[in-house]
Amino acid sequence: MNIGLFGGTFDPIHNGHIALARAAQERCNLGVIYFVPASVPPHKQQPVASFIHRYAMVALATRDDKNFVPSLMEAPQASAKKPAVNYSIDTIQELKRNFKKSDRLFFLIGIDAFKDIAKWRESEALFRECAFMVASRPGYSLADVANSLPEALRPKQSITAPFKKQSASGDLVLPGVTMHLLDNVHQKISATEIREAIRRRRATKFLDATVAAYIKKTGLYAQQLA
Repeated sequence: MNIGLFGGTFDPIHNGHIALARAAQERCNLGVIYFVPASVPPHKQQPVASFIHRYAMVALATRDDKNFVPSLMEAPQASAKKPAVNYSIDTIQELKRNFKKSDRLFFLIGIDAFKDIAKWRESEALFRECAFMVASRPGYSLADVANSLPEALRPKQSITAPFKKQSASGDLVLPGVTMHLLDNVHQKISATEIREAIRRRRATKFLDATVAAYIKKTGLYAQQLA
């Protein structure tokens, strides 16, 4: 089975996340996609909403697709005095412990996050563990994608130079690297802007209806903004 792993803060989960998951599902015939909210992400500003609220919103947004599975893999441990930082390499390896030999893992990520992938913990190992499905957007080229790879996996500049004017789409296969670039799923608004829109009661079009209702009921993002 082809299995997707979609991690993030999901603060909140929005229609762009679901569009990426559906595009990835169709592109690589993913039998299941695990949505994994991070408790303490190492590379992003810390979430505004608590983990339990973000998990609840993920569960609501994915409720209609049996192949979309909200996951507690990075949930904070009740016994821990301080929540542990969540590293993708640890989550990936934990998930793969239960894989069959025929299972393949695909890691879903937006291109803005991917451009910092070389700074992630054990970044080279990430590419050995899974293929990447990257949601691209206008302004990024294939050269930008290739040049974001960890140094040991990065092609020479002389090789990537001809691709500076080629949009980041299609498949990129290099020694030790397999990436599928999705160029029609980018939502032109950030999570910070969505939270501001929520505060101003203008975010409905960016959110699943049940997520919007949950946010209204709980008062999430009404005052505190990232």
